[in-house]
Amino acid sequence: MNGKTDDWGWFDEALGVGLQLGLKIESVLYRKKTDLQDLVIYQTSDWGRVMALDGIMQVCERDEFIYHEMLTHVPMLAHGSAKEVCIIGGGDGGMLREALRHPVDRVTMAEIDGSVVDLCKTYLPSISNGAFDDPRADLLIADGAQFMAESDRTFDVIIVDSTDPAGPGEVLFSSAFYANCKARLNPGGVMTTQSGVVMIQGGELTTTVRRLGEHFEDAHAYIAAVPTYSGGFMGFGWATDNRELRQHNRDTIAERYSAANLMTRYYNPDLHGGAFALPTYVAECVEAGK
Repeated sequence: MNGKTDDWGWFDEALGVGLQLGLKIESVLYRKKTDLQDLVIYQTSDWGRVMALDGIMQVCERDEFIYHEMLTHVPMLAHGSAKEVCIIGGGDGGMLREALRHPVDRVTMAEIDGSVVDLCKTYLPSISNGAFDDPRADLLIADGAQFMAESDRTFDVIIVDSTDPAGPGEVLFSSAFYANCKARLNPGGVMTTQSGVVMIQGGELTTTVRRLGEHFEDAHAYIAAVPTYSGGFMGFGWATDNRELRQHNRDTIAERYSAANLMTRYYNPDLHGGAFALPTYVAECVEAGK
């Protein structure tokens, strides 16, 4: 899937299966090929600022809250008392922002490319919204897979905010990586992962569930619709050894949501359980991995 900017000022990302995402741009704010990837930040006409890596849409100011809220608050509120959180990837700072809205002791973020963090601070500051300055934020410019393999620290929640399984992000979808994450989770801990747009990348979700299931008692998925991750519902991998975490009733989640004094734009306690109610085609991808 390669994106390009044509002569009419459009960013076009070919999504496969005869589908293409186009965003009208007003200007290119920044472009540089780093040691690891080709990074571009655009100002669009209607969707705010967006960042693309290797021609693939990564984050968009107008709808980023959906992705970040769902990948963070679902595991955090399902756990209910997370104090130590780890984010793998997440260079734009949106996941860090959302995790720090909870009464945590520390959120450790391992991002492989420090230039992504710096550029997002400069050109997309609304996404992190000061999160990098929070004293509870522990930013590591490091290979997330290596960190999971070598660290002796443990966490209550691990959130994998990765690119698609290609290039530097490929290792973050491996069985070995999931095994290392399992070793870093405290008893009763939970892990969530970015697992692609299911209509287009259903095999990615199936593989994620299968590999998570090699190490966790409860490997499953939930969904959200993110417009600029075009093609239908986005899948999020879910893994824990405590099956009860996926079974909380609405009142329990609502009580935790209120206690954390959260203010969200997409996620809410009613949606929490509903996100695990999968359309048949998504459920089939999940079941194929079990």
